[in-house]
Amino acid sequence: MISPSPVPVAVVGAGPYGLSVAAHLKARGVAVRVLGVPMGSWRARMPVGMFLKSTPRASSICDPGGRHGLNDFRAAERRAWVGDRYAVPLDEFVRYGDWFQQRCVPEVERAAVTLIEPAPHGFRLSLDTGESFTARTVVLANGFPPYARIPAELRPLVAAGLASHTSEHADLAKFAGQRVAVIGAGQSALESATLMHEAGSEPVLVARTGHLLFGDPPDSDRPGDRPWPVRLAKPASPLGPGWSFTAFSRAPQAFRYLPDRTRADLVRTVLGPSGAWWLRERTLGRFPQLTGHEVVSAEEVRGRARLRLRGPTDTLEADQVLVATGYRVDVERLDLLEPGLRRALARRNGGAPRLSPGFESSVPGLYFTGLAAADTFGPMMRFVCGTGFAARTISRSIATAIATAVRR
Repeated sequence: MISPSPVPVAVVGAGPYGLSVAAHLKARGVAVRVLGVPMGSWRARMPVGMFLKSTPRASSICDPGGRHGLNDFRAAERRAWVGDRYAVPLDEFVRYGDWFQQRCVPEVERAAVTLIEPAPHGFRLSLDTGESFTARTVVLANGFPPYARIPAELRPLVAAGLASHTSEHADLAKFAGQRVAVIGAGQSALESATLMHEAGSEPVLVARTGHLLFGDPPDSDRPGDRPWPVRLAKPASPLGPGWSFTAFSRAPQAFRYLPDRTRADLVRTVLGPSGAWWLRERTLGRFPQLTGHEVVSAEEVRGRARLRLRGPTDTLEADQVLVATGYRVDVERLDLLEPGLRRALARRNGGAPRLSPGFESSVPGLYFTGLAAADTFGPMMRFVCGTGFAARTISRSIATAIATAVRR
């Protein structure tokens, strides 16, 4: 079924970034179709029992009126205000996202986009419902799933069904009774190994770093309650205390002017690899942790995974390998984009889309937000706290383009 009338804007994705962009476009009077399952990746690709690494203050989805933050949701549920010393449970954040969607973007369509291709005056989108329609502008807010990174040396185990990325699992309890090698040293690796240990698995953490790192507990629930010398030395920001974090949070537009290699290094290393402060006691000393080890090769041996390591322990066998090596943006992996459209995208740093100050790609009318925009605007785009800057900037850019087209 082909819808006859083109729409001004289609937002693909209904997670925090997609919902925030849609809410801001609506506030500017821009008609928009929003496609996707609300908070879909957070439900299907985050493990049960997880907590957010971000503070409550940095975990609010931005709406134009500023009345739908996480603590507004808690108030609606008649629960107390929480500050920086509160770890936000995954299930609470998903409920919050649903609440935000129902109040700010109730028109979300629970349909998946299967293909986006060029069309006269815009793009043609095909849905899994059989419908296709044309949109003059498309905002891709489909999150992190397409960009899961698995090192080459572990891919043979993936083909053998013995290795998988953390983003493929919402319930780690299914590994109970199994020995699982967990690769990585960031929040995902540390929390996944901890959750499996607590659910009866036998995790073995394998990390290149010599020492596992964890954040420091906040001094207070409100940044303003800290002594002024501390605030001066380490000013508060959504990413954490410190002048560098403050710069990334307050000047994302400036980030795009840094050299390519510098930007790539900062996106990869800021706030990682490390665990949240509240995870330390649940992790350290609870299960084997092979720090200072690197996976050199991997093979299947009698139905199990055998890892060759560079380090004091040279071999590790496990029933399964859980890969927690993060994400690497490469638009070539976006199968929903027609191949010619992918080829037309200018890229930088190995595959990230090159974006304008308004988040528009080199293909006019095609915008990227969330993780795909981190290479241009910095590490804030990896977290929910980036929704405000992204949504305000994108909605302003699109509304201006529409107004300009009307004047012509």
